[in-house]
Order: sequence, then structure tokens, then C-alpha cells
Amino acid sequence: MPALESHWRVPFPLQIILALIALVAIAVPVALVITTPRVPQHKRPHVVISKRVVPKTELPAVEPVLIQQVAPEDARSINATIPFSNLPNPAARAFRISGSPETQARAVDCLAAAVFYEAGDDAVGQRAVAQVIINRMRHPAFPKSICGVIFQGQERSTGCQFSFTCDGAMVRWIPRAAAWERARYVARLALSGSVYAPVGHATHYHTDWVVPYWSASLEKITEVHTHLFFRWAGWWGTPPAFGRGYAGTEPNVPKMSRLSSAHYGDPSAPLPEADDTSSGVIVDPATIPASAMPAPMAAADGVGESSNFMLTLPKGMTADAFAALAIRTCGERPYCKFMAWADPRLTPAKLPLSSTQVSAMSFSYLRDQSQGFAKALWNCQQFKRPSPVQCMRAQPPVTPPSGAAPASAGDGKLPAPLAGVRRKEPGPAPGKSQTTLTLPVAKATPAAVPTKK
Repeated sequence: MPALESHWRVPFPLQIILALIALVAIAVPVALVITTPRVPQHKRPHVVISKRVVPKTELPAVEPVLIQQVAPEDARSINATIPFSNLPNPAARAFRISGSPETQARAVDCLAAAVFYEAGDDAVGQRAVAQVIINRMRHPAFPKSICGVIFQGQERSTGCQFSFTCDGAMVRWIPRAAAWERARYVARLALSGSVYAPVGHATHYHTDWVVPYWSASLEKITEVHTHLFFRWAGWWGTPPAFGRGYAGTEPNVPKMSRLSSAHYGDPSAPLPEADDTSSGVIVDPATIPASAMPAPMAAADGVGESSNFMLTLPKGMTADAFAALAIRTCGERPYCKFMAWADPRLTPAKLPLSSTQVSAMSFSYLRDQSQGFAKALWNCQQFKRPSPVQCMRAQPPVTPPSGAAPASAGDGKLPAPLAGVRRKEPGPAPGKSQTTLTLPVAKATPAAVPTKK
């Protein structure tokens, strides 16, 4: 037995080696844990919010818009934790503006500026913003006029109710002509009884990448694209709270004078440069009678209707009103092609167009919101315009080959590209203005970046 024990005994030198290996196996991981620098964990910022519900006996305060200092990704995470209200979300009552023509013109242009600078050139977002402004005008916590609501707090460099009124946005850029007319169209709809039901009685909204201090104290009721909409909690967010009447007059807002002839600024201030495509006459699309609007053409497959319009221009209509007629006819369509002829004998009944019809076309308008493009063009051989930029390219009729029967005005047997509607052109050379539709006010500039409330 002693001989067997001696046979299995581990030699002393090997014991030392095994002990060292075990020591290293323990020491190395410990050393790595101790010496490896710690990676700081990302902490979501602390957000201070108020949960107080204002009682019916106390009018809620309208606080300046203050944004919490959080990164956009944190803001989206925080906003996602605020649940949507499960209470009913009834639509607001229709509102129809009253008052003098000057008052109504001021309201339309104030509202158009607000929906454009707040929602960009997006008809759905613009309708939602317009509804919030009308809701505020009817609520006793806010001013009693459209312009008063929009420009509340404009005298402050920070803390105004709509940031574009006090952050210099209206000085830095002016909407393109076609975009401005679309914004005015949305404004007129909202002031003529159109209701955007999804936002209900919302009085507040903000983009999802910011966190206002008031966001969790109100009821979140819906979202439209990247904007979240809220109403006051308790009685002040219910329909009976929105029963106040309209003031019936609109204040003059000097900041609006660059956009609107209904508002006037400092008489000693220099006038903004005019758009070099303007004829000097601005025609409001709302003044175009419904009887002058053509029906859309049938779709190519015969089912439904297309976004193409062809018509004979109404007798006696001035050339300055053609663009207004096109905008009124196209309505809210994101894509629209409007083609018009002064001579009813050359007005085609269907597409494609013959070369004779193309060369005889008197006016064209093309809108493509997906490309941010809208352009009106006149046949300057028929109608004089102040700038060649407004003119179609000359398209002389194609002479048929010798012995061939001439094509009739409506046969469509000689298809040709619609030269009267230009494709989107490259940007202007430095120092030159880029022009679009010839309707409103000042030199065209890039579209505004949506802001938040």
C-alpha cells in the first residue's frame, strides 16, 4: 500500500506550477475588471411636469412655450410614455368668419401664415394647425380674434405662442407663390365652416422631438404626422368651454405686411422687392365663381377621375385671373395638370394633344407636391406678360407631309409632349431669384421648416 501511494503522489515542482496557473487564472480576470474603464450608462433626463387640473372656477393660464433641454431621441422616448386619452374626442363646431372685407382678409392671411410656417406646405398638417387656432379663438383663455391668437406674445423674443412670430422666420424667408396660395386656400376653408375633426378641441400641439413643460399636464388626443395634439384636462377641454364669440374685427399686424396687402407696416420702411414674375395684379382664387371651374377628366382606365383638367377659358376673364382659376380648380390635389384654351374650336376633348392644340394652348398650370413644384405659364403670343419666365416655349404647328390629310383640332392623331408645361428647371444662378407661380407677393425663397407649439 505505501508503494501505491508513492506512485500517485504529485511531484512537488509540478504542484508549484499548478498553483501558479490557478493563481493567474483568478488574478487576470480580477485585474481586467478593476482596470477596465467604466462606460457611463445613458440616463434619461429628469423631466419636470405639472399634473394639476385647473378647476372650472379658475381660468387656465396661457404659459409661454418653454421647451425642456433634452435630445430629440430622448424627447421621442418621453413623449411615447404619455398615453393618449381614452375619453371621447368630439369634433369642434364649424366656424364662419364675419366682419368687414378688410377684417376677413386680415384673418385669412394671418391664418395662412400660421399654417404655412407651422406645418410647411402640407395640406393635412395645415388643416390641423388651423383648427387649433380656431379652437383657441373660441376659448376664453386666448384672444378673441384669429390674428390675436396667432401673434399673442409676438413682442417677446422668446416665449411667444407661435415661434415663427418672434424668431425671425418671417424675415428670413417668404413662401413661394404657389405654396402661399395653397396656404390661403386652407385658411379660407377653415374660416368658411370646414372642420378638421381628428384634433377635436385641441388647443396645444408640438413636434415629437421636443418636450414642452406642459405636455404631460394636458390630455394627448391625437397625432398628425410628427405633431402631437393636446387639450386641457377637466372641464376646460370639453365642448362647453369653447363657447365664446368672435370679436368681429382683426388687428393690423405690421409683421404681416410683406405677405398681405390687408396689413400695413411702418410707412418709412423700404418695400420688399417684388417677384419679377408678378403682373402687379393679385387675384384671390376665392373670387373665382364655381361655374367657371371645369370637371376633371375621366381616368385613363375609365374608372373614376384623373387630376387633369382641360377647358375653354371663360369669356371676359383677364389673364391675371387664369392662375387663380387653376388653383381654385385643383383644390387640394397634390398633383394637378390644368390646360386651357382661349379658342373653343381648339379646345380638345381628350388626350393626347395634337401639335396644333399644343401650340394654341393659352395657359397651363402644373402642380406636383411630391417634388415641391408648381408653375403657371401663359402663351405670350396671346397674352402679354411682364416677364419671359412666365411664357410657354413657342411650339409652331407641325406641317403635315405633302399629300397627307391635315389633322383636325380634336383628332389627337399627332401626339406631342405638352410643351406648355415645363419640367422642373435647375436652380437660378447666384444672385438671381427663382420664380414659380405668378400670384402673390415677394421674392421666392426656400420653404419654411415646420416649427412647434
